This record gives sequence, structure tokens and C-alpha cells, in this order.
Amino acid sequence: MSSSSHPKAPEPAEPAGRPVRRDARRNREKLIAVAQAAFAAAEGPVSLEGIARQAGVGIGTLYRHFPTREDLAEAVYASELAAVAASAPDLLGKHPADIALRAWIGRYATFVATKRGIVDTLRAAVASGRLAAPSRERLAATIAMILERGAATGTLRKDVDPDDVTTLLLGVFAVIVDGAPQERTDRLLDLVVDAVRLAPGAPSSTGH
Repeated sequence: MSSSSHPKAPEPAEPAGRPVRRDARRNREKLIAVAQAAFAAAEGPVSLEGIARQAGVGIGTLYRHFPTREDLAEAVYASELAAVAASAPDLLGKHPADIALRAWIGRYATFVATKRGIVDTLRAAVASGRLAAPSRERLAATIAMILERGAATGTLRKDVDPDDVTTLLLGVFAVIVDGAPQERTDRLLDLVVDAVRLAPGAPSSTGH
């Protein structure tokens, strides 16, 4: 319709599509941002209608982007996990690898602790296999990068499987989600780092 009212008929189709995609992307990002804050603050279930209202969109728009509560929870988790994973190179640039590892898993622990508002939803996603694989792969890849730097600089052992460290961390994070006090969380995270740290004067376990 609008194309007939414009003198340049061929051009509107291209520009017209872009704002729609931009608006959709903006709405999705807004919904994730509002949901992040809501899930972090809540101790129990969060109203999807409330999230849509705070994001300034209708509930239909929310469901178009996230057909289920699990879809929204996974999007929030994936968005924050990506940001946490992306912080590892910066930590490695500022600290020795063992200190960077402790700082990074501490940041990840803080991230996990804010998920109590959606913990049941995330557990359901993990149980169904929808969330576990990509999250575990991202964790293991980040840990592998830190271990590789530590092995090269003589601060971390060379014989450690990143997936083993990931398994240890997931066990610790299950405790965190269940409400462990901060002191216990810190002790557990220290133990994880101590398990992979190369003690001064110790062989690096290179197979010699």
C-alpha cells in the first residue's frame, strides 16, 4: 500500500524489512534484560506477563520470541554465560593463570548464585538435555584456555583434563544453587584451583 504512495516504488521493500528486524531484535534484547533482573531478584517463579509489561511489549510478543518459560530462562542463562566466558582473556591478561582461574570461577559462581529465581526451570532444561551440552562445552572451552596458559607459564598442571575441572565446578555450583554460605563456596572453589595448581618445585607432569 505505502509503496504506491511513494514516487520511488522499487526502494521501500528493502528499507521496510530492516526496521522490523531491528525492532524484533531490540524487543528480544529488552525482554532478556528485564528477565535477567527479574530472575536475579526473585526467590520463586516470575510472572511472564510482568516481564513483558516491564519490557514495554505485549505478552504475545514475548511468546513469539520465547514460546515457553524454559526458552526464556535458557536465553537469559546463555546471554550471561557468554559474558562470563568472554571475561577470561581479560583476566589472563592481568593475572597469572592460577589467579585468573580463581577469579574466573569466582565470577561464574556469582553468576550461578543469581539464578535462584529460575533454578527449577534450568534444572528441567538440563534434565531434558536442552541446556547441558552447549553450557558444558562453553565452560570446558574456557577452562581449557586458562589451563593451556597456566601449563605454558608453569602455574597450572599440564595433565589436567578440562572436562574433569568442569565436572568439579558443576558439582560446586549445584551446592551454590542450593544455598551454600559464601564461606563454604569460597573454600570449595579454592580446593578446585589447588587441585590444578602446580606447586613450586613440583614436576609439571609432562610425562617425563
